[in-house]
Parts: sequence; structure tokens; C-alpha cells
Amino acid sequence: MATTETMTINMGPQHPSTHGVLRLVLELDGEVVKKAVPHIGFLHRGIEKLSEHRTYHQILPLTDRLDYLAPMHNNLGYVLAVEKLLGLTDEIPERAQVVRVLLAELTRIKSHLVWLACHALDIGAMTIFIYCFREREEIMDFYERISGARMTSNYFRVGGLSADLPDGIEKDLRKFADDIPGHLETYEGLLTGNKIWQKRIQNVGVLSGKDAIDLGVTGPCLRASGVDWDLRRDDPYSGYENYDFKVIVDDGCDTWARYTCRLDEMRESCKIIHQALDKLKPGPILADAPKIVLPSKQDTVNTIEGLIHHFKIVSEGFKPEEGEVYVGVENPKGEVGFYLISDGSPRPYRMKIRPASFVNLQALPKMCEGSMIADVVAVIGTLDIVLGEIDR
Repeated sequence: MATTETMTINMGPQHPSTHGVLRLVLELDGEVVKKAVPHIGFLHRGIEKLSEHRTYHQILPLTDRLDYLAPMHNNLGYVLAVEKLLGLTDEIPERAQVVRVLLAELTRIKSHLVWLACHALDIGAMTIFIYCFREREEIMDFYERISGARMTSNYFRVGGLSADLPDGIEKDLRKFADDIPGHLETYEGLLTGNKIWQKRIQNVGVLSGKDAIDLGVTGPCLRASGVDWDLRRDDPYSGYENYDFKVIVDDGCDTWARYTCRLDEMRESCKIIHQALDKLKPGPILADAPKIVLPSKQDTVNTIEGLIHHFKIVSEGFKPEEGEVYVGVENPKGEVGFYLISDGSPRPYRMKIRPASFVNLQALPKMCEGSMIADVVAVIGTLDIVLGEIDR
């Protein structure tokens, strides 16, 4: 009687298609994946534990390093949680709210561009990688002009923003949002009708809506499985309820559906950027809470009150009342949430992060098992994981 033997191999943690230091232990029957087990922990930073020994203000730079392709969303989720803990949610000036939405959607486009570039490159399409990074470079330039940093932006603050938008940038942002739909058509011209691309991603990595919900999957991976859920609409924050946009849903449940879903999400982000620019009116960018919110640089330098408040907040921090809060935001990869417990001290008693990539990674074995080993590369790419927030 013929017997079948399986072979166990390591894919990663140095494999270029694992999008970071992810190790997969694959059990193969020939080229068919019988079992896939993710092994994580190669990029552990200990951010949650570090946060217990830092003031609320000092924690903010750590959040940039989670999903380093979408730092603005990490900043936003954290500051919204702290503001909720402080009871400041309704005190944030309108201009600051609008700028937060504007930068969040710009970041969504940036993250999706990197996803498309790397996903296509993994499968063998090199030209699209260069095109996507060309557009991403424009966003990095905007980051540098607005926050002073190209990657770990650290622009949002508890109570508002670290600085106002530089003069004249609104016009450049509007032109960029006008140009992106044309670039997306170019990408689709390179990929969508390509027979090799179709065969590599159609009916690959199938994940039903029920399985996606059971596994806690969120973001485009959930919506491409036919589940109509988006925190921007269903649990709005930062004034998203005042914007007109479509939540992109596709019931294809495969890698192709996730591809088309993210492309259309970038188009919707351009619409939101235009609406945010239309709403942008002159006004304050910081809440009126001097014992919590860092004063402007001008006040710090020119007034003794500003100097004192700045010194006290930076050296000692502020003390929220005892309590606990959770706030989730719609990161490009899914729901990123921050759970904070305050014991009345200037430092959180506990901070727990719900990272989208970490939870979505649970779906990888379900999507891979029964597929060919070459499909594992496509599945990792379609999940759009970042190991910085998986290992956090």
C-alpha cells in the first residue's frame, strides 16, 4: 500500500515575502500546504510594558513604531483614548478634528500604496512597485512638511495637534487628491487585465464572512468577505459622521476581492480629503485645557504661564481620574484599539493595544491550508501585515 509522507519546512523569518520577521512552519504534502503555523516574537518591543513607566505624553512617540506604515492612525487612536479618559473628547477644536481626518486618509492611501507595491512584487510584478513608491514619496514629502518627519510622524497631540498646517499646503494636497484616481487607473491597467495576476490571486486565500468574524478579522480583509463594517461610519470618531463616503464591500472573499476593495478605498479616501479641505477653516488647533495640553511654542517662550505649564506637563505629566477606556480607529489594516486603565497617577496603570495585523494574522492558517506553497506568498501579501504591531 502506498504511503504519503509530509515535509515540514520553515518559511522565514528572513524570507523577503513575509513582510518582516515572520516565521511560518509549513507542513507540505508535495507542494500542497496541509498545515501552517505562524511563529511571532522576533521584533518584540515591549511597548505595552514600557508605557507603564512613562507619562501619557511620553508614550506618544512609541505608538509611531507600531504600524510604521500608518503612524498617524496609531497616534490618533492613542490620543483619542487619552482624551476620552480625561473627558476632553468634546473640547477638541474643529480645525484639529478636520486636520486629523485629512491626515488619517492621506495615511490610508500611503499604507495601501505600500501594500499594493509589495504584494505585486511578491507575486512577480515589478513595475507597479516603482509606480506606487513614486506616489508614496509625495505623501512622505507632505509628512515632512507637516510634522518634520518622513516616517514616524508624531504629529497629533492630546488635545489637538503639535503644530498647524504649513502655509500653502492645502493647494498641494488638493492636487495630490485629484491625481491619485488617475494613478490608480494606471495600476489597474498594469494588473487587473493581466492573466498571470488573475490566476495568482483569484480564488486564492478564500475567507468566508463567517470565518472572518469568528477569527476577529477587521478592515479591508473583513469587508472583502462581504461583511459591511467600518468604524468610521459605524462608530464614528473625529467627526467622520460629517463626511460623505462609501464603505467598500465585496463578497468575493478571495485575494482578488481584497485587491479591488483596497483600490476603491483609496478613491474614497481622495473624496474624504477633498471634503476635509473644504471644511478647513482658520481657528485654534489645541483644546483650552492648560493643565493638560502643551501650550504653543510662542506661549512657552514669551509668557511665564506658558513656560510653567509646559514644564509641569513635560516633567510631571497630568493625572487623569481613576477609570478605564477603550477607543478603536479604522487603521488601513483594520481596527486598532487602545485600552487604558488609570489609577490616578501621571502614568497608565495598564495599556493594552489591539493591533489589526496581529488579529488578522489568525486567519492565515485558514486561508493557506489546502493551497499551493506559492499561494502562501499571495496570502501574506493580501493580509497586509506589519510585524511592528504584531510583536509590539
